[in-house]
Amino acid sequence: MKKGIHPENYRPVVFKDMSNDEIFISQSTINAKETIEIDGVTYPLVKLEITSSSHPFYTGKQKLVDTAGRVDKFMNRYAKRAQNKK
Repeated sequence: MKKGIHPENYRPVVFKDMSNDEIFISQSTINAKETIEIDGVTYPLVKLEITSSSHPFYTGKQKLVDTAGRVDKFMNRYAKRAQNKK
């Protein structure tokens, strides 16, 4: 490892998965604007949208997110095309 190129300010940081409220503490140099208190100790808090505890690949649970009926719109559009070809 080269000397002088790696940060020196590693410290414990709490990462929180916002989809399932799971938290874990890891060493990091990331800047955090928020803090959280766990067991009487205050840590910097980094909020994450998805982690391995909530990602479908790791959990085995697939979610179909249908925003504004996109699946229905797709099915209707191609059903009409199939009827027009007949």
